[in-house]
Amino acid sequence: MRRAAKQIVVCALALILFCVLCRLTVFRGYTVNVPILTRAAAGQQTDGKPRAELDQPEVLRLGEATMHTGYISLPVQPGQAGEADIFLFSPQGEELAYLPLRVSRLGTVFDYQSGGFTGDTAVLIAVTLFWLAVSAIMLWHYFQAKGPAYYAYTTIYFAGFSLFALVTGLLMLIVTLRHLARPAEFNMYLAYSAIQNASTQYMLLTLPLMVAFAVAMAVSNIALLRHERPRPQNALGLAVSVLLLAGEALGLYLNGRNLMGAEWEIRLQDTLENVYATVFVYFECMLAGAVICGVKAARHQPAPDKDFIVILGCWFRRDGSLPPLLKGRVDRALAFWHQQKEQTGKEAILIPSGGQGRDEPMPEAEAMRRYLLSQGVPEDKIRPETQSQNTYQNMAYSRQIIESIAPGGKTAFATTNYHVFRSGLWASQAGLPAEGIGGKTRWWFWPNAFMRECASLLQKRWKQELLLLLLLVAFFGALSVVAG
Repeated sequence: MRRAAKQIVVCALALILFCVLCRLTVFRGYTVNVPILTRAAAGQQTDGKPRAELDQPEVLRLGEATMHTGYISLPVQPGQAGEADIFLFSPQGEELAYLPLRVSRLGTVFDYQSGGFTGDTAVLIAVTLFWLAVSAIMLWHYFQAKGPAYYAYTTIYFAGFSLFALVTGLLMLIVTLRHLARPAEFNMYLAYSAIQNASTQYMLLTLPLMVAFAVAMAVSNIALLRHERPRPQNALGLAVSVLLLAGEALGLYLNGRNLMGAEWEIRLQDTLENVYATVFVYFECMLAGAVICGVKAARHQPAPDKDFIVILGCWFRRDGSLPPLLKGRVDRALAFWHQQKEQTGKEAILIPSGGQGRDEPMPEAEAMRRYLLSQGVPEDKIRPETQSQNTYQNMAYSRQIIESIAPGGKTAFATTNYHVFRSGLWASQAGLPAEGIGGKTRWWFWPNAFMRECASLLQKRWKQELLLLLLLVAFFGALSVVAG
């Protein structure tokens, strides 16, 4: 994450330097573009040329005004610092526009009417390149995360927020191209609005995907409740679906309002809308990142070169038989074990991992060991770990067994598909570099269980998540206040 942050900072500094160089070389003057709402705007050109008058000639030097279809362009050169007013007249003497401008001490012209300034085109290009570069940096780091390094919180960030950066960059590309093509019609105030409303635009663009995801989640959760006994944890997916739909509905309501009132009231309402969209999009990106990482981790197939395969335990029946969930984990480990043996001749050591719960007649590892023996696995290829009570301990105690046999041995772990990514995080924290393989589970059970995994991921780092969220809210909130 630090490396990506440094690369983003370097990219930002390079683009700032790009803007400065463009300002000092290419964009020394400024062109005022004035939309004309008269006959000339409809392309009915008249004889003669538009005329401009200036009240403060020491502040600005006027160039020759040029009539275009729908607008007039007037190049100006800065003089001394101060404010000046330009009055634009048609060839027939009709007053077309009043243009207040200001020149800073650095010679930058500011256009109060359009929001433009000297070098604004370079700034728009730089902002577009910045968002596209951020997306490229995040995607590069995401695809570079392989093997045990894939199981990290940063992978979620890269997967989720790279999409936001990519969409924002493409939207800014459209804004920049429109400004270049029709500078009078699509002025800088509209560009500012597009920048400050980036979260709102992303929220609206991803609305169909979020609705489809919420409906699919609700359907799977209803099926789960029909098959399993009603419990709060079995309704988490349904709660997420309702929150997603309600959040999107509120976002549409806020975006569709006709704001009225004083300027400060409109700006405040617009800021609140953008802050809400930022909060919603933040959790949307985290959810998207967790789903992408979880699905990829569940479908991952490690290389057949493993020395050890850790099997994570869970509840089993009192008669010692394995329920479908636990059996799926062991069968997935067995399938990989046989596949590796067939391809390379290498027999990995299986480490069933799990202690004894209060309502269990024996350690979970022992129940899995008996099942492995019944499937023809040699006893010397099984090394049970019978002390652990949670996933972290599964990894930590299994690591001790691995180090006692072959320190640094290549390791895989088997669990249920929805549990692979978070188990990989625990393995990393326990100092056990390992790749996960996921056993299948029923279609109606997977989504709700995966939502519990996402909630656990966020809960584990709620302070860091809250800090990042506050920084994003402060950024987009300040942008709305300043540019609104």
